Amino acid sequence: MRKNCSRFVALFQAVLILTAVAQAQPSLDTPQRADNAALIWDEEILHGIRARPPGPTVAARAIAVVHTAMYDAWSAYDAVAVPTRPHTDWRRPDGERTEENRARAVSFAGYRAVVDLFPTEAPRYDALMRQLGYEPTDTSQDTRTAAGVGNAAAAAVLAFRHRDGSNQLGDLAPGRYADYTGYVPLNTPSTVVDPNRWQPLAVVDGSRVVIQTYTTPQWGLVVPFAMISGSQHRPAEGPPRYPDPRYKEEADEVLALSAALTDYHKVIAEHFADGPSSEFPPGHWAVYAQFVSRRDAHTLDDDVKMFFALGNGLLDASIAAWDAKRHFDSARPVTAIRFLYAGQPIQAWGGPNQGTVTMSGELWRPYQIPNVVTPPFPEFFSGHSVFSATGAEILKRITGSDAFGYTVTIPAGSSPGEPGRVPAADVLLSWNSFSEAADAAGMSRRYGGIHFRSGDLAGRTIGRVIGAATWAKAQTYFDGTAQRAEPVLPARTRSAARVGRSFR
Repeated sequence: MRKNCSRFVALFQAVLILTAVAQAQPSLDTPQRADNAALIWDEEILHGIRARPPGPTVAARAIAVVHTAMYDAWSAYDAVAVPTRPHTDWRRPDGERTEENRARAVSFAGYRAVVDLFPTEAPRYDALMRQLGYEPTDTSQDTRTAAGVGNAAAAAVLAFRHRDGSNQLGDLAPGRYADYTGYVPLNTPSTVVDPNRWQPLAVVDGSRVVIQTYTTPQWGLVVPFAMISGSQHRPAEGPPRYPDPRYKEEADEVLALSAALTDYHKVIAEHFADGPSSEFPPGHWAVYAQFVSRRDAHTLDDDVKMFFALGNGLLDASIAAWDAKRHFDSARPVTAIRFLYAGQPIQAWGGPNQGTVTMSGELWRPYQIPNVVTPPFPEFFSGHSVFSATGAEILKRITGSDAFGYTVTIPAGSSPGEPGRVPAADVLLSWNSFSEAADAAGMSRRYGGIHFRSGDLAGRTIGRVIGAATWAKAQTYFDGTAQRAEPVLPARTRSAARVGRSFR
């Protein structure tokens, strides 16, 4: 693939973007001075996610939208690639297919898309554009210029995604990404009417108590990339239901893990937690992709393709997971264990710095920080598992190998849940392969007490299928054979009740 020309490299060598680094991973997500435009704007997506944490579904969509806009802009300067949205006279002539034009078009596309998704961060993005030598007020869509190509690409992708069922603009129900399906939980924080159904919790956030609200219950209706619909991969059989003996077996497995937590288990749980103020599981795999880019000395062409495939795979993973979550509406371990063992003695992790203790079952809690306790949406199947398996499958295919070679040292005492004590000594995390990292991510949620075995394993299986399908479809855009069929978009006048029935 093409190497960046010296002028392009010199331009980006002048750029140093200071961003928050999650869990001391400078080798992974600290932007480097020679980063290409795709890497730079990928980090800006992650900044927006960290600055205004939107939840895992919205994070996945953001990554997909920005990288799709950048890919479409880049495609105008490739000999065979086609964009995802139709344009007239899109391909630029040979003489214009320079690295400088590619970088400019990709940057304008990335900038327009990320400002649309994270408008409160616009001053930061404006400043970055000017650092790169571009004028953000240039809104021309004249495709005879690279800026115009980028602006036109972003405009088309955003116009499509503004009506994809996510409710980004709040036109299906008031509020950005607000639910328009009329979901109401059966259980309450204080009452379990059905131990098989999701229970919102009352969690302490600072000095106040907050009742959890289901994050984006409409997400299974969002228009996917490679899937036919959100329900395409919905398992025929969901999680075990009480009084099925397997219900108690899975709860007992979570209890056994809780009672046997070591510092290593806790570190794994926290490394992959991706909770408040981080990039969530989809962003975690974007961070891993940044590592792969730098490890393999990717060009701009390489990274535009890699992040396009990865972002859209993560979007499909979010849609498939949230379809199943809404359809099965299943209980988290915290609900099942407290229901099964109320008034009975159990052995489990007793809370920060308590180790394993004997407690009454209704007091059990997962290994999570106090303002999380358990995520605000149903259990089956695990989002971490499907995001991670999808990401691993795509990175395997784009690199031609499962080799990862990622290591990070977690310093002693750095635990957010048990600071100063966990881990007692530095812990080295290392994964030789993408598959190992994905499996560790899935298992981390069982160590953390917020997923059952069936939810984890189902997510891993479905994620691998989604990753393979996404890569196959992305290839058709790269080689110009894509057949664009306009998907059926959610009707804006559809009633909440009617939409809600599509999940059951």
